[in-house]
Amino acid sequence: MKKALALLLAFAMIFALAACGQQAAPAPTAAPAADTPADAPADAPADEPAAEPAPVEENLTEVQKIIKEAEGMTMEELAKKAIEESNGQTLYGVGNSSRGKSALPLFIEYLQTIDPSYNLEFDWQQPKNNKIFDQLTANSTKATGTFAVTLIQDGNQIESKMVQTGILDTFIPKEWAEANGVDAATYEGYLPLQTLNKVFMFNCTGDKVFDNVWDYVAEGEHGQFMDIDSEIVGKNFLYMLTAPQYAGWLKEAFDKLPAEEQAYFQPTIDELKGDAEDLGLDENGAYALAWIKLWVGSYNAVTDDGPICKNLTDKSATDQFGLLVYSKLRSIEETDSSSVNNVKVAAYEDGYEGIGGYGYCHYMFVPDNSPLPWTACAWAATPPTRPSRPAPRRSTATLRAALWTAN
Repeated sequence: MKKALALLLAFAMIFALAACGQQAAPAPTAAPAADTPADAPADAPADEPAAEPAPVEENLTEVQKIIKEAEGMTMEELAKKAIEESNGQTLYGVGNSSRGKSALPLFIEYLQTIDPSYNLEFDWQQPKNNKIFDQLTANSTKATGTFAVTLIQDGNQIESKMVQTGILDTFIPKEWAEANGVDAATYEGYLPLQTLNKVFMFNCTGDKVFDNVWDYVAEGEHGQFMDIDSEIVGKNFLYMLTAPQYAGWLKEAFDKLPAEEQAYFQPTIDELKGDAEDLGLDENGAYALAWIKLWVGSYNAVTDDGPICKNLTDKSATDQFGLLVYSKLRSIEETDSSSVNNVKVAAYEDGYEGIGGYGYCHYMFVPDNSPLPWTACAWAATPPTRPSRPAPRRSTATLRAALWTAN
């Protein structure tokens, strides 16, 4: 039995403190640009122009200087810089996602269209159990680091452990900034290189259907989920459920359950009403705390979404379900026993009630001691190439996902 009520209430308390007085926490912001002029003195004579403020001298590291220059360059210009810098080298990267490993060969192919002689070896590391922050911190102690680039998740930890400490620098590609109507010099936030969606999927080789978010925490259910101590965004999802919008969705879904199913959950909800009030949650807060308590106490912890997907898509997994990254279906090889047709995304089914999953970003950063900063910037600026897998059939059901950009 995993940590239960005490841990869950700690989750909710942290969320309540962070969100006090606001509907949702804002995305982390970068420090004001160093060349922003100070305001004119308040006591300047009205009949004389205020003195021009002295320019603030920028104190940029060598990598930050490259990033600033790169943010004004086109993709082709960046590509030429990358070729000049890294031809014949080895790029070491680290990330929470295997997408870095799969994307780098495509980036190399692109550079070879400009210079056919270009060659780049690479090594992509994907540490588990939140060790990526320790790895990047240790890397930052070197004058020239090992890692050229990182693709990392969980904006809260990124801000406090990586950005405020000066370990990672944000690069905003010129063409991305133009496409999104922002100015790289004043953009506040990180570069979201990809957004992932974790959705509830169930094996459909039997007759069982999951058509309500409360079905996942019903008696005897044990969904497969990447443990919250292994992937912190799973914890963030639970924090988010205590916000009024998502707690309201849980209450709406609860109201759609048959009376006998409501009767199973009601004692837990009633038990947590006082805690919800003490934590400053709204009138639906107890529903969120109850769902969180039941989920954390029942799910089967798995080390990664890949094994979950492999398990669920096997025909032997009848009536089992999990909460996992949708894109993992691309890795499934069709066999007599395994098929993507053996699973359904619950929220795509007609009549589904409640939250169908959640989304989160992977952000691209350049370590402040990157050995290949031009190459890292060019890789981040390269337009994405997506595998061609047909999209699933979507019903009229709404996929309600708890989406955020930095929490």
